[in-house]
Amino acid sequence: MQALSRRAALKTSAAAGMLSAAGCGGSREKPSSAGDLADLDAVATAQAIRNGDVTASEVVAAAIDRAEKADAVINAIVTPYYDSARERAAAGGEGPWFGVPTFIKDLTDVIGQRTGYGSRAFANFIASEQPPLVDDIFSTGVISLGKSASPEFGLTATTEPLSSGPTRNPWNPDYSVGGSSGGAGALVAAKVAPVAHASDGGGSIRIPASCCGVFGLKPTRGRIDAVEPADKAPLDLTEPLIESRSVRDTAAFLAMLEKDIGIEPVGLIEGAGATKKKIAFFTNSPSGVAVDPEVIAATERVAAMLEELGHEVTEIRAPFDAGVLQDFTIYWGAGAARAVAEWEAVSGRPAGYDVFEPWTFGLIDYYETRKDALEPAIGRLMSFEHIYKAAFAECDLMLSPVLAAPPPKIGYLATTYSFPLGLERITEYVCFTQFQNVAGAPAASLPLSMSSQGLPIGAQLAALPGNERAILELAYALEEAMPWKGRSPALAAG
Repeated sequence: MQALSRRAALKTSAAAGMLSAAGCGGSREKPSSAGDLADLDAVATAQAIRNGDVTASEVVAAAIDRAEKADAVINAIVTPYYDSARERAAAGGEGPWFGVPTFIKDLTDVIGQRTGYGSRAFANFIASEQPPLVDDIFSTGVISLGKSASPEFGLTATTEPLSSGPTRNPWNPDYSVGGSSGGAGALVAAKVAPVAHASDGGGSIRIPASCCGVFGLKPTRGRIDAVEPADKAPLDLTEPLIESRSVRDTAAFLAMLEKDIGIEPVGLIEGAGATKKKIAFFTNSPSGVAVDPEVIAATERVAAMLEELGHEVTEIRAPFDAGVLQDFTIYWGAGAARAVAEWEAVSGRPAGYDVFEPWTFGLIDYYETRKDALEPAIGRLMSFEHIYKAAFAECDLMLSPVLAAPPPKIGYLATTYSFPLGLERITEYVCFTQFQNVAGAPAASLPLSMSSQGLPIGAQLAALPGNERAILELAYALEEAMPWKGRSPALAAG
């Protein structure tokens, strides 16, 4: 069931009017085969349905066919809801993107559907309510085909939960898709759906986008409602949006979902900006670990292209340090402890390794042994926004790697290793993305490069809080100058 509140229903007509007035849809792309449908982005898919070139039922049926074929290899769908998707498409509906197939990340509740949170502990949990975010997503008209895979509670940067097994990279199934929105990234890369709901608490949109070769933007804190105010932690790190294959899909979806949060609205961004920007770029890790030479070279190529496009590009050293990452890990561990404690309170039994993963318990132990440091860590994290803003005194945007290396093989970041080894590996790998979550700032991963092994390498663009416009306008320019549309993974559907 994809229930809509009155609030969401009222939003539908407003969003449709805005996108229609803006001409969202671009040039007409008329599908002539199932393969054509797989290649269309969400904007073009919605336009084809509105034009009568194809019906919502045909679009959904083709996506389900792709899902069944692709998921036999990539294992990105934890709970399919194909019958309800067919019913929703056949019933007709409203919304500017009516009929566009998508998936909801398995950390987010949908009324009447299973939410596993990537955990064996929630194998049989069926949601009886859903957050306003889900109302807003469905108000756009998208039709969910099911729940996409995530690691347990979204606590790590690979999607290899013990509950459902590893999600595999469409470019090479031996490799990780990243996390925590790994199922979403894999499904979009494999052309099962043009977009998929995702969320980012420390890089969880951008990391899968980099690993899977898709586009992923983390918005400014509060730009989109993710949870009820009463459920917010002392410092809200997580922002939702989508994984997509085109900049215009992400721009359109952000325009449909953004809220009035007291800063300038983004609105609908439809192309590259005319104003030249000051861009600082760095390739060294803020934590001091070595960065893979291919990642450095990929970032430098993007910097050179930006300079060729007329922007003022300056190389700098990483302006942030590892102290933020250490405080982040303590806070992350406190979140794991809270999640497990809530499960114990509801279930009435103590948590054990039969239901939760070693990595989760490791994070809890890490926090418990540093509990006295939590309050000062939160204080430093909350004050970091001022440090972050100061780093932009001489530039408009920052360019950096998303990750310190290309995607690792399945198992390298497994949640069953001893915690010290697992923590060492993940902190070496993920050391560029957490700063924007702490500062509440927007950042995006652009799929601009490929490794010598044929795996995607993303480039990160980051800006000050509220400045998604600058990121999207520059992303449009790079999408045209360094196009990724023609690249397709070996396991792409269609």
